[in-house]
Amino acid sequence: MNMLIMGAPGAGKGTFSRLLREELNLNHISTGDIFRENISKGTPLGLEAKSYTEQGKLVPDSVTNKMVKDYLENLTDKKNGYLLDGYPRTIDQAKAFEEMTKGTDLAVDTVLVMDVPFEELTRRITGRRSCPKCGEIYNIYSNPPKVEGVCDHDGTALTQRKDDNEESLKTRLDEYSKNTEPVIGYYYEKGLVSHVDALGDKDEIWTRIKKVLNI
Repeated sequence: MNMLIMGAPGAGKGTFSRLLREELNLNHISTGDIFRENISKGTPLGLEAKSYTEQGKLVPDSVTNKMVKDYLENLTDKKNGYLLDGYPRTIDQAKAFEEMTKGTDLAVDTVLVMDVPFEELTRRITGRRSCPKCGEIYNIYSNPPKVEGVCDHDGTALTQRKDDNEESLKTRLDEYSKNTEPVIGYYYEKGLVSHVDALGDKDEIWTRIKKVLNI
């Protein structure tokens, strides 16, 4: 299975990406991780991307597409399929990804869209905390750690993203509505989209996802 997971900021893509990866033994491809890896290693693409992010600008599609293409080409285990999180975010990216995977075993065959109301997105975003060491995600309202501010698994102090606030969320949702929702329509016309109600507790949502994907 080659799957894209899509949804607005705070829809739970990160949490359920990990569960799907474990359940289906998929390669989890996160463009956020790809960006951070390129930037931390100081690759030419990473330096170019950093020059935009430091100015508060979006990284151009051409740079993002090249990073994803390089990653796919260096993927050692392609037989198990993948779960791609955070890409494509624009129609141009979707078309570029379709072109780079055409005629290969890496073409998209499933698009899972997680639907969450705006009010819940706000609660999730402003309450989100994460472990910088293991990547575990918590929420101070709905899924707090056992000890406030500390990861259950390794005792690392939890962090909050600088843009996890209501003002930044509005900007990100506007961007999502303008650029990413049309991507869902693009894949919907190809008959690849499945929607899941991502409102409720983790176990309920996970049960719905498995039912929608028939796994």
